[in-house]
Parts: sequence; C-alpha cells; structure tokens
Amino acid sequence: MNNNDTIKKTLIVAVSLCLVCSALISFSAVELRDLQEANKTLDKQSKILSAAGLLDSSTDVTEQFKSIQARIVNLETGEFDSAINIEDYDEGSFSRNPSTSIELSSEKDIALLKRRENFQTVYLHYEQQDLNAIILPVRGYGLWGTMKGYLALEPDLKTVIGLEFFEHIETPGLGGEIDNPRWKAIWKGKEIYSDSGEVLITVIKGSVDKNSSNAKYQVDGLSGATITSNGVTNLLSFWLGDMGYGPLISQLKNQELKDV
Repeated sequence: MNNNDTIKKTLIVAVSLCLVCSALISFSAVELRDLQEANKTLDKQSKILSAAGLLDSSTDVTEQFKSIQARIVNLETGEFDSAINIEDYDEGSFSRNPSTSIELSSEKDIALLKRRENFQTVYLHYEQQDLNAIILPVRGYGLWGTMKGYLALEPDLKTVIGLEFFEHIETPGLGGEIDNPRWKAIWKGKEIYSDSGEVLITVIKGSVDKNSSNAKYQVDGLSGATITSNGVTNLLSFWLGDMGYGPLISQLKNQELKDV
C-alpha cells in the first residue's frame, strides 16, 4: 500500500512539475515575443545599412535607419505602389497568397523559390535629394535552405556596394562563409550588368583571374561550397533579371519612376 502511494505521489509530482515548466515556458515565449521581434527588426536594419556601407557601430542603429526610405514596388511594372502600407506588407504572406504572387515555371525558377510575390519592399538612401544607394531584398536556395539577404547598388544601378545575408542555414566553415567579412568585402565594386543589360555577376569556382576581361563580373567561390556559391549566383541572376527588379532598375535608369 505504501509502495502504491509512493508511486502515485511520484507521478503527481512529476506531472505537476511538467505542467509548471510548460506554463513557465509558454509565459516566457509570450513575454519575449515582442523582444525577439524587435531584435529581428534591428538585425535586418543593421544588414541593410551594412550592405549600403552606411553602418556606423558608434551610432544607434534605429537612428541611422531613419536615413533609409522604404518603398513598395510592383515587380511586374517596376513602379512604386503607394496603395500598400509598408507596415502591412509581409513577404512570406504575399509570396504564398495566389492573389499577390505568381507560380514560377522550372525554367524561370533558377533561385528555387516556387512562387514570387508581385510586390516587394526596397530601400533607398538619398544624399541631398540625389540617390546614393538602393538596397534590394534577395533570396534563393542554397545547400540546405533559403538564403535571405540584401544587395546594395551604387546610383549607376549596376555597381555593387555590398551584399549581406541575414538568414540562412548553410554549413559553418563552408557555405556559412557567406557571412565572412573577407568574402563580403570582395563584392564591393563588382558589376552586375553588361553594357547590353545582361546579368553577368557570378560566383565562380576558385579565385578570380584579375587579368580577365570578365573579372569585374566575378567573385571568388567559397571553398568546398559549390552548391552555396551557385545558389548565390542564381538568386542574384533571378532578382536582378526581368522576373525580379529588372523593371524597377529600367524605370530608375530612364527616370520614369512614379507612384501608382
């Protein structure tokens, strides 16, 4: 009888402890959700500023980000769309909803996205009313999952200022080297388009031959991470082409950009 009572008491204590722990975890998750979202926003703002070469570690990120203008662009037309509130835009929701996205054919889906949203947020930095940098969200599949980042271009809309990834699950030491400051530094000054407008930027296998006529379009590959390197090439080719920001860049070059 005493043994049964002991087992019963043990089970009660164990179940009670599990319930208390579950309650504490649930409470913590709810309480920390806002903080987690704030940290996620702060990290994205840091990456945007860093891609554009604007991040100052001695200054508050939120204050610095006030110099950045966020706009919604219609990817089909390349025009800004003021009908969509920036605060209401969510990339994931828009890309999954058939009414705000398109399904990509295997031929066009070189970044392995499956669907592409019809609208996207882009970021602009001006100096005395002149465009200083445009920062474009980009994403595409690497070895293990989707890589998400920001590409910043000079006012000529073809020269890279920087490339920063804020989310990926690539292998540390291999594909994860997309976060390596030394690799990120070699992007600066690389060119995206040929004179005829073809997307030529490529992460090659091995090191770039500086004497090659194509060197300005090439970036050193990641050692032991060919699939990740190809993934970076493919996502940039997609987002800088006609299915991505091509129409926006054409509008900006022709100075015909307008709100709809």
